[in-house]
Amino acid sequence: MVMRLRRLEAGETDLLKEFVYEAIFIPEGAEAPPREITDRPELKLYYADFGAGRADCGIVAEDDGRPVGAAWARIMQDYGHVDGDTPSLAIALYKDYRGQGIGTRMLEAMLQLLREKGFERVSLAVWKENYAVRIYEKAGFRITGENEHEYIMIRELGTHCLQTEQK
Repeated sequence: MVMRLRRLEAGETDLLKEFVYEAIFIPEGAEAPPREITDRPELKLYYADFGAGRADCGIVAEDDGRPVGAAWARIMQDYGHVDGDTPSLAIALYKDYRGQGIGTRMLEAMLQLLREKGFERVSLAVWKENYAVRIYEKAGFRITGENEHEYIMIRELGTHCLQTEQK
Protein backbone atom coordinates (compact mmCIF):
# COMPACT_ATOMS: atom_id res chain seq x y z
CA MET A 1 0.00 0.00 0.00
CA VAL A 2 1.38 3.36 -1.10
CA MET A 3 -0.89 6.02 0.38
CA ARG A 4 -0.59 9.57 -0.84
CA LEU A 5 -2.66 12.72 -0.61
CA ARG A 6 -3.15 15.05 -3.55
CA ARG A 7 -5.26 18.06 -4.38
CA LEU A 8 -8.70 17.49 -5.85
CA GLU A 9 -8.98 18.76 -9.40
CA ALA A 10 -11.94 20.87 -10.57
CA GLY A 11 -13.11 18.32 -13.17
CA GLU A 12 -13.38 15.38 -10.77
CA THR A 13 -17.14 15.66 -10.25
CA ASP A 14 -17.74 11.93 -10.73
CA LEU A 15 -15.20 11.22 -7.99
CA LEU A 16 -16.96 13.64 -5.66
CA LYS A 17 -20.32 12.10 -6.48
CA GLU A 18 -18.89 8.70 -5.49
CA PHE A 19 -17.62 10.05 -2.17
CA VAL A 20 -20.86 11.91 -1.44
CA TYR A 21 -22.43 8.46 -1.39
CA GLU A 22 -19.67 7.12 0.87
CA ALA A 23 -20.17 10.07 3.23
CA ILE A 24 -23.78 9.13 3.94
CA PHE A 25 -23.97 7.86 7.50
CA ILE A 26 -25.90 4.62 7.74
CA PRO A 27 -26.95 3.84 11.32
CA GLU A 28 -26.35 0.32 12.66
CA GLY A 29 -28.89 -2.09 11.21
CA ALA A 30 -30.22 0.36 8.60
CA GLU A 31 -30.25 -0.47 4.93
CA ALA A 32 -27.98 1.56 2.63
CA PRO A 33 -29.87 3.85 0.25
CA PRO A 34 -29.62 3.35 -3.53
CA ARG A 35 -26.69 5.14 -5.22
CA GLU A 36 -29.16 7.33 -7.11
CA ILE A 37 -29.74 9.23 -3.86
CA THR A 38 -26.74 11.38 -4.82
CA ASP A 39 -28.82 12.84 -7.67
CA ARG A 40 -31.15 14.53 -5.18
CA PRO A 41 -30.71 18.33 -5.08
CA GLU A 42 -29.66 18.37 -1.40
CA LEU A 43 -26.77 16.00 -2.17
CA LYS A 44 -25.98 17.18 -5.70
CA LEU A 45 -24.92 20.56 -4.31
CA TYR A 46 -21.85 18.84 -2.79
CA TYR A 47 -20.39 18.11 -6.24
CA ALA A 48 -22.27 19.93 -9.04
CA ASP A 49 -20.06 22.52 -10.78
CA PHE A 50 -17.30 21.89 -8.26
CA GLY A 51 -14.41 24.26 -8.82
CA ALA A 52 -16.63 27.22 -9.70
CA GLY A 53 -16.91 28.59 -6.14
CA ARG A 54 -14.23 30.60 -4.33
CA ALA A 55 -14.02 28.05 -1.51
CA ASP A 56 -14.14 24.92 -3.69
CA CYS A 57 -11.11 22.84 -2.81
CA GLY A 58 -10.32 19.32 -1.74
CA ILE A 59 -7.90 16.53 -0.97
CA VAL A 60 -7.96 13.01 -2.38
CA ALA A 61 -6.35 10.01 -0.66
CA GLU A 62 -4.94 7.47 -3.09
CA ASP A 63 -3.74 3.94 -2.51
CA ASP A 64 -1.36 2.96 -5.33
CA GLY A 65 -2.95 5.65 -7.53
CA ARG A 66 -6.55 4.59 -6.82
CA PRO A 67 -8.77 7.13 -5.01
CA VAL A 68 -9.92 5.71 -1.66
CA GLY A 69 -11.10 8.86 0.09
CA ALA A 70 -11.80 12.53 -0.34
CA ALA A 71 -12.24 15.61 1.80
CA TRP A 72 -13.61 18.75 0.24
CA ALA A 73 -15.15 22.08 1.09
CA ARG A 74 -17.33 24.68 -0.54
CA ILE A 75 -19.70 27.41 0.52
CA MET A 76 -23.15 25.92 0.06
CA GLN A 77 -26.58 25.71 1.65
CA ASP A 78 -25.96 22.21 3.02
CA TYR A 79 -26.64 20.53 6.34
CA GLY A 80 -23.60 22.17 7.95
CA HIS A 81 -24.15 25.67 6.52
CA VAL A 82 -23.59 28.50 9.02
CA ASP A 83 -23.08 31.59 6.83
CA GLY A 84 -22.01 32.80 3.39
CA ASP A 85 -18.34 33.14 4.36
CA THR A 86 -17.80 29.73 5.96
CA PRO A 87 -17.07 26.70 3.78
CA SER A 88 -18.78 23.43 4.68
CA LEU A 89 -16.57 20.37 4.91
CA ALA A 90 -17.36 16.88 3.67
CA ILE A 91 -15.11 13.87 4.14
CA ALA A 92 -15.45 10.22 3.18
CA LEU A 93 -13.39 7.05 2.91
CA TYR A 94 -14.18 3.64 1.56
CA LYS A 95 -15.00 1.31 4.47
CA ASP A 96 -11.85 -0.80 4.04
CA TYR A 97 -9.70 2.29 4.65
CA ARG A 98 -11.43 3.62 7.74
CA GLY A 99 -9.76 3.49 11.14
CA GLN A 100 -6.23 3.81 9.74
CA GLY A 101 -5.67 7.55 10.27
CA ILE A 102 -6.22 8.42 6.60
CA GLY A 103 -9.30 10.53 7.35
CA THR A 104 -7.38 12.47 9.99
CA ARG A 105 -4.56 13.13 7.50
CA MET A 106 -7.10 14.36 4.92
CA LEU A 107 -8.76 16.54 7.56
CA GLU A 108 -5.43 18.10 8.57
CA ALA A 109 -4.58 18.77 4.92
CA MET A 110 -8.00 20.34 4.33
CA LEU A 111 -7.70 22.64 7.34
CA GLN A 112 -4.30 23.80 6.09
CA LEU A 113 -5.63 24.30 2.55
CA LEU A 114 -8.54 26.40 3.83
CA ARG A 115 -6.13 28.47 5.95
CA GLU A 116 -4.00 29.08 2.86
CA LYS A 117 -7.11 30.21 0.97
CA GLY A 118 -7.74 32.76 3.73
CA PHE A 119 -10.81 31.27 5.41
CA GLU A 120 -11.29 31.93 9.12
CA ARG A 121 -13.37 28.86 9.90
CA VAL A 122 -15.02 25.76 8.48
CA SER A 123 -18.24 23.99 9.42
CA LEU A 124 -19.73 20.54 9.05
CA ALA A 125 -22.73 18.46 10.00
CA VAL A 126 -22.25 15.01 11.49
CA TRP A 127 -24.72 12.44 12.77
CA LYS A 128 -24.68 12.35 16.57
CA GLU A 129 -24.10 8.60 16.63
CA ASN A 130 -21.22 8.72 14.11
CA TYR A 131 -17.84 7.86 15.67
CA ALA A 132 -16.36 10.72 13.61
CA VAL A 133 -17.78 13.20 16.15
CA ARG A 134 -14.87 12.30 18.44
CA ILE A 135 -12.36 12.74 15.62
CA TYR A 136 -13.72 16.20 14.83
CA GLU A 137 -13.68 17.21 18.50
CA LYS A 138 -10.08 16.04 18.81
CA ALA A 139 -9.27 18.16 15.73
CA GLY A 140 -10.65 21.28 17.43
CA PHE A 141 -14.22 21.38 16.10
CA ARG A 142 -16.86 22.46 18.59
CA ILE A 143 -20.58 21.80 18.55
CA THR A 144 -22.46 25.04 17.82
CA GLY A 145 -25.91 23.67 17.08
CA GLU A 146 -27.90 20.51 16.62
CA ASN A 147 -31.10 19.05 15.30
CA GLU A 148 -32.73 15.69 15.93
CA HIS A 149 -29.98 13.65 14.25
CA GLU A 150 -26.97 15.88 13.69
CA TYR A 151 -24.50 18.20 15.33
CA ILE A 152 -23.39 21.33 13.53
CA MET A 153 -19.70 21.81 14.28
CA ILE A 154 -17.30 24.68 13.59
CA ARG A 155 -13.52 24.78 13.58
CA GLU A 156 -11.83 28.16 13.84
CA LEU A 157 -8.80 28.05 11.54
CA GLY A 158 -6.68 30.93 12.86
CA THR A 159 -2.97 30.28 13.01
CA HIS A 160 -2.94 27.53 15.64
CA CYS A 161 -2.30 23.98 14.47
CA LEU A 162 -3.80 20.63 15.29
CA GLN A 163 -1.96 18.63 17.91
CA THR A 164 -1.28 15.98 15.29
CA GLU A 165 0.31 18.59 13.00
CA GLN A 166 2.95 19.30 15.65
CA LYS A 167 4.56 15.86 15.36
